Amino acid sequence: MKEIQLKDAKATLSAVVDRAVAGEPTVITRHGRKEAVLISFEEWERVSKVPSFADLLLAFPGEPGDIPERSRKPARALSENGF
Repeated sequence: MKEIQLKDAKATLSAVVDRAVAGEPTVITRHGRKEAVLISFEEWERVSKVPSFADLLLAFPGEPGDIPERSRKPARALSENGF
């Protein structure tokens, strides 16, 4: 991953964007500190998508019997102090 100072990124923004679109992210630094990363819009969409719980369940690679069924026994009674 290429690193570039903010002032240089401003001067060559078109080239920095072209590299991001080509799949090469660029770290932008300010005063020697890493401040931002420029990535393509397509990459941003990919990494920012949070799958729903249903998506995660549907993507489970196991077989239906791999996860044990939940116990049907009634819950145990708690004492007055909650334990």
